[in-house]
Amino acid sequence: MRLYINDVAVRDGFQIEPRFVPTATKVELVDHLSRTGLHKVEVTSFVSPKLVPALADANDVLAGIERVPGVVYVALVPNIRGVQNAAATTKKPDEVNGVVSASETHNRANINRTHEQSLAELPTMVKVAHDAGMKITMSLSTAFGCPFEGHVAEDMVLRFVEHFHEFGFDGVSIADTTGMANPRQVEELTRKVLERFPAPNETYYTLHFHNTRGMGLANVIAGIAAGVHSFDGSLAGLGGCNFAPGATGNICTEDMVNMLEDMGYDTRVDIAKLIACAQLIPGIVGHEVPGQVMKAGVTMHLHEIPESLRQ
Repeated sequence: MRLYINDVAVRDGFQIEPRFVPTATKVELVDHLSRTGLHKVEVTSFVSPKLVPALADANDVLAGIERVPGVVYVALVPNIRGVQNAAATTKKPDEVNGVVSASETHNRANINRTHEQSLAELPTMVKVAHDAGMKITMSLSTAFGCPFEGHVAEDMVLRFVEHFHEFGFDGVSIADTTGMANPRQVEELTRKVLERFPAPNETYYTLHFHNTRGMGLANVIAGIAAGVHSFDGSLAGLGGCNFAPGATGNICTEDMVNMLEDMGYDTRVDIAKLIACAQLIPGIVGHEVPGQVMKAGVTMHLHEIPESLRQ
């Protein structure tokens, strides 16, 4: 089975780092990631530089990267202004990704909008993006639980997905923003979404998990069982959410690829090149990172037989 792997580290990972990552470093990392076989690379976000100063160089990053055919370059846009700013760039992203939270409290904390205000903006966001020649997808955050409100009703998730279909979005990402999901919940809810609103193509639905409680990779397997083919990860396990208490890093892209390839899935990703990218991250951010495969090597990374056993 073909699976599509997307990396969000340059946006989702770097946005919460206290140290500003230089533009040239971001561009170099994106260029390396572009040659690993990833389906999408999320490279920046068009948000207020006052709120997220780490991504204030969005235009320069997009202008500096080398576009590799077959790779989709994505920018996050939280509102109409974000889409307009992306559309006005000299070198536009291929795709912009909007965001709304299934929980009203997190929506207000994250993008300063009520549900009603967010829904009212969405048709205009779609029009602006499509008029500019960009695809636009929508992420539904806190779909599996909210750190403020707790349980999120399945009907709420289904209603939002219905709106996204009606408004003409090119794809939907269902996100576990704070790592509250468990595999049974993921499989049951995802099956209901796909049964109610069938996907027009293999990459229409994406699942986005965090590993806050250690269930991220198990949730990927549950998502595959439910019928999803596209998954987000973050190089070296970077990431989190600025506006969600306790939200640690995303699932680690290279750990996910190693697992999926071991299980016989076709990711089209060169794991050696991906690990080489991940090994750059500690030096860039100045601290240790959660990724495991970058430290241990791929599953069948063999070692020399001890000298004592060679006799």
